Amino acid sequence: MTRSDLVEALAGRFGQLAHRDAEFAVKTILDAMGDALVKGHRIEIRGFGSFSVNRRAPRIGRNPRSGESVMIPEKRVPHFKPGKALREQVDAKTAEILRREPQKPA
Repeated sequence: MTRSDLVEALAGRFGQLAHRDAEFAVKTILDAMGDALVKGHRIEIRGFGSFSVNRRAPRIGRNPRSGESVMIPEKRVPHFKPGKALREQVDAKTAEILRREPQKPA
């Protein structure tokens, strides 16, 4: 699902919400989440999951073209951990899809 798909789904679900207003709402939420992660905060949405920032230590890598060693600096990267309800929902839906599909011989 892309950002525009999310806007379309929001505008479709709430008829009184104009497309422009749905777009503004999605942009505002995503901007607020991005700002919180930049500040190092953790975001927890009950039933969905949590977003946090993980630290990747500096390390030595290799340039695949030349083979020479390259120092890779420390990085901070966003991380998502799904909540229990979301994991169970995805698992149940996957099991349902697998039951409907005919099994292919190995």
